[in-house]
Amino acid sequence: MSADSAKRLRADAQHNHDRLLAVAADAFTREGAGASLRSIAQEAGVGIGTLYRRFPTREALVEAVYRNEVTGLCAAAAELLAQAPPVDALRSWMERFVDFMDAKRGMADALRGVLASDDDRMHTRGLLRDALGELLEAGVGEGTVSPGPDPYDVLMALGGVTLIVESRDSALRLVDLLINGLRSRTASG
Repeated sequence: MSADSAKRLRADAQHNHDRLLAVAADAFTREGAGASLRSIAQEAGVGIGTLYRRFPTREALVEAVYRNEVTGLCAAAAELLAQAPPVDALRSWMERFVDFMDAKRGMADALRGVLASDDDRMHTRGLLRDALGELLEAGVGEGTVSPGPDPYDVLMALGGVTLIVESRDSALRLVDLLINGLRSRTASG
């Protein structure tokens, strides 16, 4: 086998892995953590054996989906800052957080096992806090966000929003209130 075909196989394997995670995330959002693994594999265009080689248990797949989603959400902070002013990037990130949390409702029972330890929960919160801190810091640096709010406190407020609302529209109205509370008084007039 040539070096090129070995690279292609690795790229194909990565594509299959990424596709499985994306399809599983959608399936878990729609159907909960009990979604059919056979259907996930079929929709991803792979055999059930490929799914089980990558994720030997349902819990392993749920954990991989969750960690992939957290990683993507955290990476979005820098991407959004590159595309928009800090306050707009912050609002867009918060909107993504609302969607992220909404999608996890169907996986709640399975995620309890994944995040059973305080270390896991705190690690995930730390990653999210750091991403949110990057956005807040950019806003403070620009003068559009008031200095002082602890990113962890803002994360907990945002998390609370996602827990109490009944619709995405309600959550986004509360996100707007949160953003307005974070705005610098000099920047907001």
